[in-house]
Amino acid sequence: MTHVLAIDQGTSGTKALVTDAAGRVLAVAEEELRPVYLPGGGVEIDPGALLASVLTAGRRAVADSGVQPDAVALANQGETVLVWDRATGEPIGPAIVWQDRRAEAVCAARSKAGPRVADLTGLVLDPYFSAPKMRWLRENRSARGVVTTTDTWLVHRLCGAFVTDASTAGRSLLLDLDEVWWSEELLELFDLADEQLPEIVPSDRIVGRTTAFGGDVPVTGLIVDQQAALLAEACLEPGTAKCTYGTGAFLLAQLGGNPVRSARGLATSVAWQLRDSTAYCADGQVYTAASAVRWLAELGIVDGAAELDAVAAPDSAGVLCVPALAGLAAPWWNPAATASLTGMTLSTGRGHLVRAVLEGIAAQVAALVALTGDDLGTPLTRLRVDGGLTRSRVLMQAQADLAQIPIDVYPSPHATALGAAACARLALDPGLSIVDATGGWRPAATFEPEWPPERAAEHLARWHALAARTTP
Repeated sequence: MTHVLAIDQGTSGTKALVTDAAGRVLAVAEEELRPVYLPGGGVEIDPGALLASVLTAGRRAVADSGVQPDAVALANQGETVLVWDRATGEPIGPAIVWQDRRAEAVCAARSKAGPRVADLTGLVLDPYFSAPKMRWLRENRSARGVVTTTDTWLVHRLCGAFVTDASTAGRSLLLDLDEVWWSEELLELFDLADEQLPEIVPSDRIVGRTTAFGGDVPVTGLIVDQQAALLAEACLEPGTAKCTYGTGAFLLAQLGGNPVRSARGLATSVAWQLRDSTAYCADGQVYTAASAVRWLAELGIVDGAAELDAVAAPDSAGVLCVPALAGLAAPWWNPAATASLTGMTLSTGRGHLVRAVLEGIAAQVAALVALTGDDLGTPLTRLRVDGGLTRSRVLMQAQADLAQIPIDVYPSPHATALGAAACARLALDPGLSIVDATGGWRPAATFEPEWPPERAAEHLARWHALAARTTP
């Protein structure tokens, strides 16, 4: 029986789980991480803490499972970058998290190249992606070592390889989307032509072996976190879509083998390379989801995410929120946008604020649902969802009401790690199909729209008007 140690290295924590050949979870371990939010839009994290969380969570999961894994898989947070010494493996300064906005000037200086960048990469020229942060690090931190995304560094520390997978490379602004390889033109644009870049590998490639978790096992199943969840939720046919509610919220829709560029401000990325073929996806991002809830907790409005439904009022009593606490992503792509709360009176209580924040998150995702349908040429008919905030029935019902489609909740809180584990099983078993690797699943809950379309349209019209006023 094949056992996989699948590690989901995320923004606010690292989760490790051990699965069997059927994808059943035998053990789970989690380690919390706390990024540092700095003035001027900076978001950093200690690379040592990232590595320690991977090793600690992984070893705990293996010990708790009582089995020795046959492979180690790693899902990563995508656009977080760092400088490190390739000879020693030691980091040179903190990692710059995907939410960091300090590379805005890097993008502004190259704004005329925006259309060409979009044509080559399928992405928008924005500091959310990796290359602007890499350039910023070179200009402001260090010219030494190599500058890569965190997955390359973590894999190097585990097994010595110098690689990244195609889905992660696709989030860099350095990948030619059609060729699925580094673009010399883009490297020149970001003044990164002299950098050592990792080899781009498929997600079912074994890249090395590690003894970090006991035994001597292959390292494989490398994939970016959101695409891993897309795979776990079996979004394999064009038009199937999922949204993950984590630190941010991320909606991805399967495109199949056609990397069609968005006409509506969404991104087109590599979903994965598996079984010698490339699948693509359309995606849109909401920068603050669970991080907006953490903000509410830090203000003392709620104790944490577990209290959201108990505190949320039955309705927002006219209070609207655009929770753009780290700017607005697709389709606005405005890092200067700020959060807004409006419609408050002396009768407004904390329950109305909580409800408004949750409806604000749902409104952003509803906008992405509509735009994705426009790009696909047919509306989305259902949305599969995962992530910690799906435990909030208030948020999920608001999502169904505002998007006006049923919401199917993935039955496991471990979609990202399970997607990485599926990639590892494909690497270990050449005869296994992608469909069989993902397996079937039934929703833990389905939320049907309760609002009539007219009410949803009116609410979204007011919300979009407020969003337009928060984007200078």
